Amino acid sequence: MLDVCLLGTSGMMPLPRRALTALMTRFNGSSLLIDCGEGTQVSIREKGWSMHDIDTICITHVHGDHVSGLPGLLLSMGNAERKDALRIIGPKGTKRVVESLLIVAPGLPFPILFEELSEPFHRLEQNGYYIEAFRVNHTVTCYGYSQVIERAGKFDLERAKEQCVPMAAWNRLQKGETVEADGVRYTPDMVLGEQRKGLKVTYCTDTRPVPVIAAQAAGADLFICEGMYGEPGMESKAKENKHMTFKEAARLAKEAKVPEMWLTHFSPSLVNPKQYMDEVWDIFPNAQLGKDRKSMELLFEKEEYKNQRRG
Repeated sequence: MLDVCLLGTSGMMPLPRRALTALMTRFNGSSLLIDCGEGTQVSIREKGWSMHDIDTICITHVHGDHVSGLPGLLLSMGNAERKDALRIIGPKGTKRVVESLLIVAPGLPFPILFEELSEPFHRLEQNGYYIEAFRVNHTVTCYGYSQVIERAGKFDLERAKEQCVPMAAWNRLQKGETVEADGVRYTPDMVLGEQRKGLKVTYCTDTRPVPVIAAQAAGADLFICEGMYGEPGMESKAKENKHMTFKEAARLAKEAKVPEMWLTHFSPSLVNPKQYMDEVWDIFPNAQLGKDRKSMELLFEKEEYKNQRRG
């Protein structure tokens, strides 16, 4: 199961009921945070989740509304006596910016491991899943991210017996390991059936609607996408500032053929985004407005896959 929570949905500046942008997921005891705008740790607490299990933070880009919550969050993690290393992934310049922010949060009791991205696409392994980072098109270098949980095929007892795979090796082979015994090399494909459908969430903000977004969102169970502007006549401003309109995000969701899209990163001037959704639904009927702490549980198909919305 993958828990997903949209912690903040505001762009540029926080509002009384709209924290700056952030997304948090939980899988198998590991928590991933994407962006950390002002209000992120408050939203985590209001959700009732723990900051202690956050082991990775992905930064889309180093504009202030996406990183301004980091000093407070990291201080709180340190005050909770965290010792384990924290991995921070982001575009070139992330390390310099975060270390500058930490001038007001010195002496953290845990190390930070920075990983800066430079290529158009990166695939990184983390605690039983993969992070796929893809470069998009904003005024500074910016990346979208997918969290991908792959799922091996079921153990095939008859297949294992037919190939004389020793029982002592079965457990390790099911975990994806290669085993050598008595001079024979055994591989996972000798005991596993076809790979089953896993889980995928794609998150993208602060960009123009470039083709790579739909390509990377394809196959996602949930696509969370920037919708900076919903009002008519904002197309030129979106192009100038390299953001997206509601309808542009809807077209990407339609092209990617995702089952559901959430809009996020709303302009502070967008007081009532719901009034602009009719045209969005004409393009992509399964679009929803994001809101702070909007949540979903994604379940594997064998568990009778279903999406459960909470809040």
